[in-house]
Amino acid sequence: MKLQVPGFVAGAVAAGLRKDGNKDLGMIFSEVPACAAGVFTTNQVQAAPVLFDKERIKSGRCQAIVANSGNANACTGKRGIEDAEAVARSAATALGIPEELVLVASTGVIGRHLNVSVIETAMPKLAGQLNAAGLYDVAQAIITTDTFPKTVSKQSSIGDKTFTVAAVAKGAGMILPDMATMLCFVCTDIGAEPHLLGQALKDAVTASFNAITVDGDTSTNDTVLLLANGLSGLNLKEAACAAAFQKILNEVLFALALQIVRDGEGATKLVSIQVKGTSSKADATTVAYTVANSPLVKTALFGEDANWGRIMAAVGRAGVPINPHTIDIYFDDVCMVKDGLGCGEETEAAATTVLKADHFTITIDLRLGSEAATIHTCDLSTDYVRINADYRS
Repeated sequence: MKLQVPGFVAGAVAAGLRKDGNKDLGMIFSEVPACAAGVFTTNQVQAAPVLFDKERIKSGRCQAIVANSGNANACTGKRGIEDAEAVARSAATALGIPEELVLVASTGVIGRHLNVSVIETAMPKLAGQLNAAGLYDVAQAIITTDTFPKTVSKQSSIGDKTFTVAAVAKGAGMILPDMATMLCFVCTDIGAEPHLLGQALKDAVTASFNAITVDGDTSTNDTVLLLANGLSGLNLKEAACAAAFQKILNEVLFALALQIVRDGEGATKLVSIQVKGTSSKADATTVAYTVANSPLVKTALFGEDANWGRIMAAVGRAGVPINPHTIDIYFDDVCMVKDGLGCGEETEAAATTVLKADHFTITIDLRLGSEAATIHTCDLSTDYVRINADYRS
């Protein structure tokens, strides 16, 4: 379906922040002030836009988001905050709205001051070309090492009323939950109060962006912002509406999360690591992350090598209780390991066939309980090293 939400317009321009001359400044604008919620990085080193937004979003209101690529505005001190304020002020002036209703986001190289002057110069043009179909342009403007824009849109109806949830995101490297090196902007015409919208967003992030990993790194700029303008006539205060909205929001963010993993820097495979048979969900999650982030496991996946010994080793160092003699490992439906022992060359050959697919599941059954968790990751290729070795050049 179209990437449009009633009451929202958006757009992007090439302001001159990127060396390649591509679009690098995007804006999303709600025609009426919207309820707002956000989730941000847990990295203790936080970029100026994150610090700025975390304060401003306490009001629970927002009408515009301005986002740039090409510069993270991170580790830039007091000037970084002042630059974020200047960008918001410039957008507010161009849009004719109160400055406190503007949030900002940045992505790109850390440690360099933002070129505010080129943003201020481009802002009137950007504000003047906003349109209902402009969310895709925003998705293009926030790309860094991504290979494609990430977008999702879904609708649902309650009675004779329909609501829409549309979102754009960027992310390909420095991806680890809590959260990833990503920006995500979600627009909906549902009505909400800040505390209800905030809880819905946290729940959706837990099941999506906090269940993926590419390389085990966590960024300084991770931001998810959700704006709800209420134009559908539906409201989260109604139980049926809240349930329907949570379902759609979960689906939208999960779809974006999988796009991010699939587009992991240099990635060739999307791999779901399912761990079950643990005494707690926390133990299952810990084991899944340990396997998903293991460079030895991830390089074996890239080489299509059914090296189950690397998985066993990762499970063993995860720091949770295990019994090495009760572990079963499956590649899709191929049982590679039973009771902690390999199942032979014939099954390894079958597993190698599974590894040639671009998406498959590795299931690790510890057989110690009834809890489970799934984390989505990708392989680690030679291109990952190439991309990150010369990212700043």
